[in-house]
Amino acid sequence: MNYLVALEKELVYFPGLGWKFHVNNVAIEIAGIKLYWYGILIAAAVALCLYLGMKQCRKHGLTPDLLTDFCLLAIPLAFVGARIYYVACEWSSYYVKGNIKETLSQIANVRSGGLAIYGGILGAGLAIILMGKLRKVPISTVMDFAIVYIPLGQAIGRWGNFFNQEAFGTTTDLPWGMKSTTIARYLSIHCPHLDSSKAVHPTFFYESVCTFIIFFALLVIRGKSKRPWTTVSCYCIFYGIVRFFIEGLRTDSLYIGSTGLRISQVLSLILVVLGLLMISLGRVFDWQKQPIPERFIKADEAMQRQAQRKKEQNLRRFEEDEDEEDRVERLAKSSFKADPDDEEDADGESGSEEEAGSKEENDSDPSENEEAEEESDDASDEEDSEAEEEK
Repeated sequence: MNYLVALEKELVYFPGLGWKFHVNNVAIEIAGIKLYWYGILIAAAVALCLYLGMKQCRKHGLTPDLLTDFCLLAIPLAFVGARIYYVACEWSSYYVKGNIKETLSQIANVRSGGLAIYGGILGAGLAIILMGKLRKVPISTVMDFAIVYIPLGQAIGRWGNFFNQEAFGTTTDLPWGMKSTTIARYLSIHCPHLDSSKAVHPTFFYESVCTFIIFFALLVIRGKSKRPWTTVSCYCIFYGIVRFFIEGLRTDSLYIGSTGLRISQVLSLILVVLGLLMISLGRVFDWQKQPIPERFIKADEAMQRQAQRKKEQNLRRFEEDEDEEDRVERLAKSSFKADPDDEEDADGESGSEEEAGSKEENDSDPSENEEAEEESDDASDEEDSEAEEEK
């Protein structure tokens, strides 16, 4: 759609399922600036794809630094390509005759909506080709690795259409048909031949589910493929088929001029044919995968070793700091006075030692005690005899 308005908790419901949701496409508002769920979901999708790519790149012969170089050019060019593609297809809505400044202002106003996934894919592909030529890296290797995350980003980003209540299909009697005030208003204005009171196909949901499936399928294909361009070709075939049929249901398709040909359907057919042709050529000419130049691998290994050394140094420093803290703590504890209870225990122990000593003295050898008693008895007998003689 060519516009974006703030929905204030609009009721979206699925009559056949009995589901009702209050939807607000504005996630947060700061100082009068509205942040839409659509933009937040796209940013989250990009961040998740980058994270997964960085975690898995070494398994497929790439390095995080090299992948970063490609992303720094691919991400902005993808957004520019998506905008240019949409504006080119809807030129009459943006061109103001005789006023170039106003025309450029409308083109630059991306907050009003207007991004096309095919333009984003073309922009990202162009960025990979340019960076591959600049860094002298085999383009097919990077393409086969990166293409896996495109459907994942699409699957997440499509939910922005739900919050905006756009990219829906024609009316349907299926139980999962979707209704809302925005949908009814759009149908009454742009599709008067349709009954605006009926539910419509949630085509954004169809595409989200299908692209999630494509993402997991490409993960398997990327791990098992033996020839270059295989993963890219499979994406072209899978997504081309899915988009061709889903586009046929949508009510907001872009057309080639005044013809009844939908641009996305034509491009979908081209993608399918291109994918089949690339797979066939790869088999006929026995294309072989080209590895990333050794210099990137060696540089990455050196950085990993340096990071490991730094980690070990930090760990040793941390252990030394812990030992120093333990030593200071032990010294601090030893400088404290003894606890009074401990002193009483010490006095008790000393008293018991004295009692034990006296007890030992009292419990001396019994033979020594008997001799002392005999000597005292002899002395008393002698004294008695002397006293008798004097008398």
